[in-house]
Amino acid sequence: MRLSNRRFSTVEHRAKIMAGSSYVAVPEDRILLKLLLTELGLSSPNKPYVADRDDCLYRPRSPAVELRLNGKATLWPVLAISQGPLILACLPLVDIPSEPRPPLASLLSVSQGLTFLAGLQTFVLGSGGKLDREGLDSRVAMLPPLLLQVCPLGTPLDTIPLAGTPTAPTAPTSTVTQKQPAWKTGLYRGRASVNVAVVETVRSMQYGNQSRQDTWDVYGTVTCKCEVEGVLPNVTVTLTLPPNGSPLQDILVHPCVTSLDSSILTTSSVDGADGSAFSGPYKFPFSPPLEPFRLCSYTSQVPVPPILGSYQLKAEENNLRVSVSLKLHESVKNSFEYCEAHLPFFNRNQMAVADVKVSSGQLDVSKEKNLLVWALGQKFPKSREVTLDGKITFSGSSRGPSDPLCTGLTAYIKLYLRVPDTTLSGCCVDQHSVQVYSSAKPRISTCKSRAMISKHFLCFYPYVKLKVVSLCGPQPENFSPKSTTSGIQLAQPPCPPDRW
Repeated sequence: MRLSNRRFSTVEHRAKIMAGSSYVAVPEDRILLKLLLTELGLSSPNKPYVADRDDCLYRPRSPAVELRLNGKATLWPVLAISQGPLILACLPLVDIPSEPRPPLASLLSVSQGLTFLAGLQTFVLGSGGKLDREGLDSRVAMLPPLLLQVCPLGTPLDTIPLAGTPTAPTAPTSTVTQKQPAWKTGLYRGRASVNVAVVETVRSMQYGNQSRQDTWDVYGTVTCKCEVEGVLPNVTVTLTLPPNGSPLQDILVHPCVTSLDSSILTTSSVDGADGSAFSGPYKFPFSPPLEPFRLCSYTSQVPVPPILGSYQLKAEENNLRVSVSLKLHESVKNSFEYCEAHLPFFNRNQMAVADVKVSSGQLDVSKEKNLLVWALGQKFPKSREVTLDGKITFSGSSRGPSDPLCTGLTAYIKLYLRVPDTTLSGCCVDQHSVQVYSSAKPRISTCKSRAMISKHFLCFYPYVKLKVVSLCGPQPENFSPKSTTSGIQLAQPPCPPDRW
């Protein structure tokens, strides 16, 4: 006799909460099978009469049978259907009191359970309803990974694959000896590969006066996509820092991480900088899920922000004098995939004349005539500083967009940039440090896994706040070059451009 089963601890936990003190635990598989076979009259062919089953006081309600445990405890309703040598059974969760027994037709979980068993029966036996012994064993062996797909965490889906159409990644082989966990809905089949990327967000607030200190921080994430054969394959990813790099702090890891040095988790940004803090390398052994996931997140106290900006406005009758300075810090790689500065103007008429000169790049006026788009190109000049200066006349026939905070001379610029192969903290993943315990040599990709992308760089006048959000990884969904932006934040007077 071949037994294939799957328990869902999430459903058992829900049943325990709903039933309270009257909860009846599901016995172990061997005992449960024996009780079911006895109830169906298949355990002892030579013993046709069983009192608990065949007494006239007992009224069976097929296909929902009642299994009697030790004492007065019972399991109900256990749904069972059989055809030839195949018996399929399940115990649905009943979310109403079972005493007095409600009509089966009124229980949604019973209807779902019967439909689910019928779908499994069709999958195993096929439309003809007959299979030889070898074919039946082969289909039954496919049930454990199939159940994870069609009944994730114990909730049946609407459809079950037809017989003979299981996908390759979910088909088990004779080498699988470990029990597949409920959170993993399939098995990968194919060439092993591991892709790792570091995503880093940099925020900066610069006030430009001695009474208030500039602040900035770095928040990073490491994302993985692992395609490795096996039920619970072992992969190890190692993060490294430059020799003088700031230690990673506030590290949080994915539940699939199997073990971790306690010193990695104890470093906190709240406690401030500590020279004795663990500075790597940071090893993360884990058993990956099939889908892309975030392996870990961290913060880092970097010594400098990546960029410094200054924005000044001066009103002259119908004109507006504009002056902008942007300076890239020497530690940041001077090579961009793109770099654009947007200067929107609110609560004014449309631009009539924009007599503005830039030291580098190209300047355009949007078709709405309320936004200057400064395309800086792929590099800052050797001085790492670019400037914009000029005069704008607002005498258009129609009014531009409004903003309740950008009144008078209050305005801001917003910078979009992407610097490849760079993180401000210096955190990186070397592909030679990625270990995969697999019979086949995996393809490991960490190339082009780092980049600095600005999500927000805001510089206000007459109150200035710089906010830089840099990412390593895919471009933000809401970014579109030469598009208008929104969002306002205020701080202190502008920073002098000669501070670096």
